[in-house]
Amino acid sequence: MPFAVILVFLIFFVLMSSVVIVRQGYEYTIESFGRFTRTLKPGFHLVIPVIEKIGAKINRMEQVLDVPSQDVITKDNAMVRVDGVLFFQIQNAANAAYQVKDLNNAILNLIMTNIRTVLGSMEIDELLSQRDAINHKLLSVVDEATVPWGVKVTRVEIKDITPPKDLIDSMARQMKAERDKRAAILEAEGVRQSEILKAEGEKQSVILAAEAEKQSVILDAEAKKEAAFREAEARERLANAEAFATKALSEAIEKGDAKSLNYFLGQKYIEALNGIITSPNQKLLMLPTDTTNVASSLASIAEITKEIVVDKPKKTK
Repeated sequence: MPFAVILVFLIFFVLMSSVVIVRQGYEYTIESFGRFTRTLKPGFHLVIPVIEKIGAKINRMEQVLDVPSQDVITKDNAMVRVDGVLFFQIQNAANAAYQVKDLNNAILNLIMTNIRTVLGSMEIDELLSQRDAINHKLLSVVDEATVPWGVKVTRVEIKDITPPKDLIDSMARQMKAERDKRAAILEAEGVRQSEILKAEGEKQSVILAAEAEKQSVILDAEAKKEAAFREAEARERLANAEAFATKALSEAIEKGDAKSLNYFLGQKYIEALNGIITSPNQKLLMLPTDTTNVASSLASIAEITKEIVVDKPKKTK
């Protein structure tokens, strides 16, 4: 009876030791008499008790490795303190278990060494302005070095680059000087732009004033031209009227009408007398005291006209 119980317990122990359940995100390596034989994926598995055993439990999930701070001397002999972070994932469980001892420590030393190498080949200004380039270069170098270990480095990030205090103060002064320079340039540019706009406005104003004066001169010339044209037209009409009157007078004289000539000569006499009276240049005006002299003059002219009219037919005969 006790032997049967022991046998049952032994069988139960063997069965339990032959069952292996692998969790999601992990892979187990199986060793047979100390030699790697296969890898167990996530799920339920059976192994041969005593002959096969689990060698290593490999985490296949992406892992984060914090890179501690370290001092780095740059190309221009500046001491900076640098720290970072690395993300990696195991692609081959067997290589990660048997190609390297203490995988995390190996990756950490590899990334720290390459940080000193990469940053030591650059100047301080490049370190502060080209962090993305540094991350990309570190990723390329470390990822290539970890391929034999079955590891894929997915990302490398430099978290902080801390220059010494005196260098920080010098950079702050340089930054302030640069900003003051840019402010002065912007202010000068603003003044220059303002002067340009002001000169442009004055130029436009002068152009508009000249254009307005030109239009005024043109309109004034047009007005004078129109007035001269109208004056000439009026003179032409007056000349035509006088010519018509003279022609009519000549025809009347030829016909022997002395009244028309008397009317014409009397009108001219009155107009001449009116011009003398209204002239502003005359300081002293002498007129005949007897107004009948005008009539006598007109009568004399009429007599002369009669003689011309009477004699004219005789000459034609």
